[in-house]
Parts: sequence; C-alpha cells; structure tokens
Amino acid sequence: MEYISTRGSTGAVDFEGALFSGYAPDGGLFMPRHIPSLDGDTLRRWSCLSYRDLVKELCSLFITAELVPRSTLNDLIDRAFSRFRHKDVIHLSKLKDGLNVLELWHGVTYAFKDLSLSCTGQFLQYFLEKKQKHVTILVGTSGDTGSSAIESVRGQKNMDIFVLLPKGFCTQIQELQMTTVIEDNVHVFAAHGNSDEIDEPIKELFADVDFARKHNLMSLNSVNWSRIMVQIAHHFYAYFQCVPSLDATPLPVVEIVVPTGGGGNITAGCIAQKMGLPIRLVAVVNSNDIIHRTVQHGDFSLSESMKATLASAMDIQEPYNMERILWLLSGSDSSLMKALMERFSVSKSLKLPEDLHRKLSETLRSCSASDEDIVRAMQRCWEENRYLLCPHSAVAAHYHYSQPDRACLRQKFSCFSFHFSTPRCCLAPASAAKFQDALLRAGLVPQLPPEITALTAMETRSTPLERGQDWAQALRERIEATAQRR
Repeated sequence: MEYISTRGSTGAVDFEGALFSGYAPDGGLFMPRHIPSLDGDTLRRWSCLSYRDLVKELCSLFITAELVPRSTLNDLIDRAFSRFRHKDVIHLSKLKDGLNVLELWHGVTYAFKDLSLSCTGQFLQYFLEKKQKHVTILVGTSGDTGSSAIESVRGQKNMDIFVLLPKGFCTQIQELQMTTVIEDNVHVFAAHGNSDEIDEPIKELFADVDFARKHNLMSLNSVNWSRIMVQIAHHFYAYFQCVPSLDATPLPVVEIVVPTGGGGNITAGCIAQKMGLPIRLVAVVNSNDIIHRTVQHGDFSLSESMKATLASAMDIQEPYNMERILWLLSGSDSSLMKALMERFSVSKSLKLPEDLHRKLSETLRSCSASDEDIVRAMQRCWEENRYLLCPHSAVAAHYHYSQPDRACLRQKFSCFSFHFSTPRCCLAPASAAKFQDALLRAGLVPQLPPEITALTAMETRSTPLERGQDWAQALRERIEATAQRR
C-alpha cells in the first residue's frame, strides 16, 4: 500500500511515511494510491464484527503486514481502546422518530477524536520505539483535537506535543482538558485568535523545511492520514447497526449524517463509500458553511469572517480535508488539485469546475444549522427522549428533524408495499457534558460526570500568545529550548 500526495509533486511513501508527515512536502495531503474494494460477501461477513474488530480489519487493508505484523496491529488497537468507558467502545442509541445516534464519545476526553488519536498514538509509539527516534508534534485545535491528541501521547519520552488553542473560542471544559495536563512533554499555548488563525503559525513552521527536518515535526490534526483511516470504521459500524437486512442484492442503503468542520469524518465516509459501502452521506455544518456552499453551489470560498457558534469545534472556515474529497472525485487528478488549491491559497475563493461540482453534489448532501436550529434540536430530543445532545450532534439531529415526517407518510400510504425512507444514522461527535453553556441556553440541565467536575479544581498550565505577537517565532523558540533540554 503506497500513499501519494493529492498534489502529485512528492514521491510515494508507505504508511509509516504518511503517519510521520502530516502535510506532504508539496503542501498536499497523503492518500492511498489505490482504495481497496469490498464485495457484498465481505460486507456481510464484517457485519458481525465488533467495532474493535472492524478497526482491525480496515487498518490491515492500509498497513502492510511487512510494516506492522497483523498480531502486533491487533495488540496496538486493543491497547488504544483500553481506556474507553463503554464495553463496545462506541454505542448506538435508538430514539423516537427514527433518530439513531451513534455515540462516538466514550473515550477519555468525551469526544470522537479519542477513537482515531488513541490508535494513532499507539502507531507512533510502535515506530518510535523501533527506531529510537523523537518527534515534535504540532497541533492546532478548535476544541476537541487538542485534548485527545494530548491524551494519546502524554508522558511519552520520545514525543513532545505543542498545542495551540483559540482562547475564548473553546468551552471551559475543553480548555481545562488541555491546560490541566501537567507533563514534561505537553506544551499548551492559549492564542488570542480563532481556529483558522492558529493554523497559520503551524503551517509556517512546517513550511520551514530545515526546521521541520531538524525537529522531526509532525501533525496530529486530521491532515494526518492515520486519523482518517481509523474514522472509516465509524461508517461501517453505523451501516451495520442500522441496515434492516443484508439478505437483499444489492445491499440496502443507509444514510449517515456527519457533523463536520475540518472535513475529516466526512472524508472517511467518502472513502468508505468508495470501498463499496452502500451509504448516502450528508455533511452537516453550523453557520460556518463553506462545505455546504461547496456542495450546493460549487462555491469553495471563505466568508468575510468566522462566526462563533454553539457548535464551537466546527467553527472552521478552511476545511483542509475537502482537498482529499475533491481529489477522490476528480479521479485522482493531482494536476487539477494542485492548480485549484494554489488558486484558493492566494485568493481564498474558488469556483469548482462544473464536472467536479456535479460529482460532489452526487456524492454528498449537505445542510447548515443556525444556533437557533441547534437549540431547537437539543430541546426536542430532550422532550421526546430525555436524551441530551451536544450542540454538534444537534446539528445532525436538526437535519433529521427537518426531513418529512416518515410516520405520517407510512400511515397515509399504508396500502402500498414499498418503503418511503432510508434508515438514517446521525454521528454524535461529543458528549453533551462538555457544552454546559449550550445546554443552559436550551433550558436544559447539564449532567456532569465526576471526571469533568474535577477539572475545575486542578492546577493549570499554558503560555499565552497575544495579538500582535509573532506566534510562529514564539513556537520556534519553545521547540528549540525543549530540544536543548533533552
């Protein structure tokens, strides 16, 4: 299995090379040269697997046994999921009105990113121990990535992690999950800017090839292929949990509704679809709606400013993983991707070619939700089910609730034998416990687990980055100083 850049100007690498690279040297993102194809018999066989075993099967398709023996790969994945609170790792809640909520948030930080980052942390440790190597991890976070990344590598001697969080744009709990980790290898910066702004100094350091090579810089944001790879399993598990029967040929379709900001989870869905999983994908966003506008109108352009919303982890204007989706749909046309992304980099505005937009709109549906929509979805779900949704999960529920009332349709046309609806699964990326302000705005009472309540009494540590300060230089200096102490 080889990995190539979406922009085509970098040589192929194996999984280890993609894992340690983040962005490709030409500015593109690594993708498998070939996407494995699964037949109906394989899907039927996999339908009986646990989530853990699905992750193992999928990862074995993208990581060769020569690189990581299968038994070792299985052990690494088992170790990755050992700290999850739910025995099944993830859990499907079947609620009223056909609302199926796949809870991806039973990890240490109560967010879906624990799933992919716990595995990625194990993969990193495996290769680093093997080669006696040290890496410097740079992460920009809109809320949940930072804490999940920290938990995946905290205390490790051969990794230092530097996390930039957008001060005032995360919830208090999200921030405390990062700043209360007091470890020698964890370095948190609280930047007075939004999530797009904190990406700029990180890109600058990666673009400094000599500095990046000297310190073995890498990223754990969803630019890293390893995260996308693990997230493919969400879609397979969602499909198998919601499909009514696997006896039919062709297999029935399940609609999967994916809250998305940077586009990693929806990219994983597109790859699952490409592998042969019969799913219909819906990308749902908040008021920062660049993905929605791209799907609907081919308009991949920044808005005048980022809007702060209740679904704060999705407050992103530049969804870098859209490059992977467009590359897939273009037939792996690296020349086209390079031209389009270079144009976007300069103007921050791009109109997709007509054929590419047509393929995108055939592959994805999309929907955007305002804060008012989010609040109404949270309230309705609680009133009908006594079930608390986080604001990001509520974006998906808003889409579900905005569809025609299927019960009414079935009653109206009960004399007919055909079905009116496709089963639907809404991915739930975080626990409602992390978003107290959103719950209170919806008139709901937060239910806080003791691990989260304890955060407010813990010691915190972070370095402020003020507006007007050279953030890239501040990062550079801290990385250099940390390296000298080793």
